[in-house]
Amino acid sequence: MAVQTASWVRDLFISIDSQDTPAFLGFLADNVSFRFGNAPVVDGKAAVGEVVSGFFKSIKSLRHEVIEYWAHPGSVVCHGEVTYTRHDASTLTVPFANILKLDGSLVREYIIFVDVSALYASA
Repeated sequence: MAVQTASWVRDLFISIDSQDTPAFLGFLADNVSFRFGNAPVVDGKAAVGEVVSGFFKSIKSLRHEVIEYWAHPGSVVCHGEVTYTRHDASTLTVPFANILKLDGSLVREYIIFVDVSALYASA
């Protein structure tokens, strides 16, 4: 995957920032394990699709800026900043780091380190 890593990472985050759940799920193995921040682990592509769709509905939009990524055999690690836009048009920008453990070009374990505690806080 080394030659295609840059375009793979770009396309992964395009699917997320476009809030395109089916496209995002195309990056995942059927038996994926997914953890978003402090939330419980979600197992299986269908369950991840439900969680991700629900999250997308809870915000107006999001945009990732991947600052760096590292590809290793069987994994990709990336970090950057993500800006969430709430339905009231206010924004929150926070750092993130993702660990993606792979089976070929599909993610079998997706771990997101991000603090979204302020995302739903009342002003």
